Amino acid sequence: MKTTKIVSITLLCSSLLLAQTQKQHDEEIKSIVKDGQIATKTLLQTLQKNMKQHIKQGGITDALSFCSNEAYALTDKVNANLKKGISAKRISAKYRNPANAPLDDEMKVLDSIQTLKSEKKKVPPYILKQIDEHTYKLYTPLVINKPVCLKCHGDIAANPALQKEISSRYPDDKAVDYKMGDLRGAVVVTIKR
Repeated sequence: MKTTKIVSITLLCSSLLLAQTQKQHDEEIKSIVKDGQIATKTLLQTLQKNMKQHIKQGGITDALSFCSNEAYALTDKVNANLKKGISAKRISAKYRNPANAPLDDEMKVLDSIQTLKSEKKKVPPYILKQIDEHTYKLYTPLVINKPVCLKCHGDIAANPALQKEISSRYPDDKAVDYKMGDLRGAVVVTIKR
């Protein structure tokens, strides 16, 4: 009888401990996702705001100059203002700037998102991957959902002056021939705890 009580108490304590540990893990994941979503939103809003401003001021060519000359400095500025251990970047399988080329693990995630789109399955709003004990990557898919995006990333052969300007800045450009709804890439937020 005494042994049964001890075993029961031990099992109850173990169950409570496991439940508490799982709850702490769930809260940590929620916090990581929230931090990643804030970083993604901050980066996208900053870049979109500036892009709109440049399109309004000088048209598509001015927007191209902004992307070429200022987008990375703005990304660095956003990263400098994020919480310690958090950084954001954009990646694409069809990148314009080689700095946006995905790493091997990132390419696998882009491929899996593209597979979902190709199979007409729902693409999740984000994908969270644990890299190691203290590092996570939150991927937010970027889909072409505004016609203005196609001015530089669609069929640019229709605008020879723009095509020439893009090829002079980006001789190995791959970021063209998109259509509405296509996967453009992802924002990847690395979170180190």
